[in-house]
Amino acid sequence: MVALFASLGEPRYRAEQVMKWIHHRHETDFAAMTDLGKPLRAKLEAACVVQPPKVLFDKPSADGTHKWLLGMDGGNAIETVFIPDKGRGTLCVSSQVGCALACTFCSTGAQGFNRNLSVAEIVGQVWVAAKHLGNVPHRQRKLTNVVMMGMGEPLLNFENVVPAMSVMCDDLGFGLANKRVTLSTSGLVPMIDRLSEASDVSLAVSLHAPTDELRTQLMPINRKYPIAELLAACLRYAQRKQRTSITFEYTLMRGVNDSPVQARALAKLMRGFNAKLQRENAAKVNLIPFNPFPGTGYTRPADEDIRAFQTLLLRDHVLTTVRRTRGDDIDAACGQLKGRVLDRTRRQERQRRKHESAIPQQSTGEVDAAA
Repeated sequence: MVALFASLGEPRYRAEQVMKWIHHRHETDFAAMTDLGKPLRAKLEAACVVQPPKVLFDKPSADGTHKWLLGMDGGNAIETVFIPDKGRGTLCVSSQVGCALACTFCSTGAQGFNRNLSVAEIVGQVWVAAKHLGNVPHRQRKLTNVVMMGMGEPLLNFENVVPAMSVMCDDLGFGLANKRVTLSTSGLVPMIDRLSEASDVSLAVSLHAPTDELRTQLMPINRKYPIAELLAACLRYAQRKQRTSITFEYTLMRGVNDSPVQARALAKLMRGFNAKLQRENAAKVNLIPFNPFPGTGYTRPADEDIRAFQTLLLRDHVLTTVRRTRGDDIDAACGQLKGRVLDRTRRQERQRRKHESAIPQQSTGEVDAAA
């Protein structure tokens, strides 16, 4: 912004003025920026545009969660979700149109991949939510946290995600503390190391299995970056950033990764992580009950099985929470975001063919009789 105003022959402080108009007052019309002189406003109108994403629809949940479908170019759309809770309000932000990683339990992954989002498209999601929440006079709906846990793998869009997060944290942007912005990754080891050099946000890692064999089945990325390498990268991140903890996300699926044996194996991994950092709660486990979506073969464990899994971890002195399912009535819960993706990877087509081949074919007579 400073460089922009320098190119227009204007002083540095103009950048601060315009940043405040855009991000603090949610103003998009240069003519309304009244502390700028008319000649400067004319220059800006000729050279610039403030264009937030187009809201295709916004939908509230019965529990207070709010989801926006935001239009992108070429008929694509992304989803952004606000989750209010006691004393905090968390916005789940997307980083890509679709996702290239194909984790088997995630609705976004089933949609395939189209492209990365730009810095403006990432920041624009926060802008849309902040403007909406500014019109809601309830303190519990204030935006206090951002999690890069929406559609896409943030570290595969590193060059745009990092500057976008800096705007979220900047006093002239949204003024969030670094620890209140969290990047969630499926485990791209070299990019975790790179992130530690470029940013100071909180880190969450999608683990979802205590063994390489199972994690590879659930998350193909594990073939390239197995658990031991991933935990080593998390250790380096915590040491470099002097973080007190790293969050490990674990989606519980019935009969897949929710057994007592797997709970104890997970506890062993987390205890080892704590020991290496020499901190009792360096590893925080966030258990996420699986949220169903059309076409999935996974189911959610019973509540008593979820609690039993948590109890085993707690008994082994592993700090463990269970994420409360929010927004599932509007498909806004964790793992359910899908937006509208014009898939360049043809994954949707492959999934459709696989599904169709698994359906028994009826004879013409049976179809006629059913009709």
